[in-house]
Amino acid sequence: MSDTKKFMFVNRKAPYGTVYALESLEVVLITAAFDQDVSLVFMDDGVYQLKKGQQTKGIETKNFSPAYRALEGYDIEKLYVEKEAMEARGLTEDDLLVDVTVLSRAEMGALMDEQDVVLSF
Repeated sequence: MSDTKKFMFVNRKAPYGTVYALESLEVVLITAAFDQDVSLVFMDDGVYQLKKGQQTKGIETKNFSPAYRALEGYDIEKLYVEKEAMEARGLTEDDLLVDVTVLSRAEMGALMDEQDVVLSF
């Protein structure tokens, strides 16, 4: 019997000005280290976390967007972006740092229903 649970981490906050994005990334990596089934979702302003070319000079914070590229090394390949959130912010898949699966709000809801644990940051 497998102990694997489906964990979904929902990122709704813009990347800077809060600690949420960085904390969620840390929790995601810890969870993945325990061989759990991890999905990362970016909705609302969370889609900005994946935007290319983020400038953090002048803000007292580390630019951690390159860390998202490291996720593959942890077998975290389930990255989902909400289509409506991306479109509302004028972003396309080409603007993002990593390969993602774009889902509509309805599809995202269905995916969330399949998870054992959903954590929102």
